[in-house]
Amino acid sequence: MRLAQLEAVVESLLFISGEAVPLTAIAQTIEMDKATARAIVKSLADKYEAEQRGIRIVEINSAYQMCTAAECFTYIRSMYKSPQRQGLTQSLLETLAIIAYKQPITKGQIEEIRGVSAEHAVSKLLEKNLVCEVGRLDAPGKPILFGTTEDFLRYFGFKSVSELPPLEDDTGLAEQEETEELSEN
Repeated sequence: MRLAQLEAVVESLLFISGEAVPLTAIAQTIEMDKATARAIVKSLADKYEAEQRGIRIVEINSAYQMCTAAECFTYIRSMYKSPQRQGLTQSLLETLAIIAYKQPITKGQIEEIRGVSAEHAVSKLLEKNLVCEVGRLDAPGKPILFGTTEDFLRYFGFKSVSELPPLEDDTGLAEQEETEELSEN
């Protein structure tokens, strides 16, 4: 098959799926190795970007999905007159950050870190499909473990959770403040 034909097949796969399609599935379908499949997807994504098309191909956890271009959102919203996507409150953002960095994590562990009940925040994040149940902790009561979803990655524009920015070291900051206080005295 020629490159144009392979791109057409991959484009069709991504379009019809509506979800992220794993690279291995793309490679198997077009009967090519993963490196070739990745190059074809990248070629398509680059064309959409260069031509400023209304769709984009995004990578999410070694899978690819066709999405609308962010710059077209205002027009799409206008056409469908849907209410603007509500942002996340400070409480939801804090809880989501804890889950993202500490996953898998139980509700009790979240509450221990935040110092307040996480019931409402976790249920809202589950409702928004930004977190999901990923298993159960092998402890008394078998508490539910939570982790982030592909929707979380899409929402924040990450390919995987490994792209999360590194956390600042609180101990280093505290030591620096102590050193500054001692030098002032």
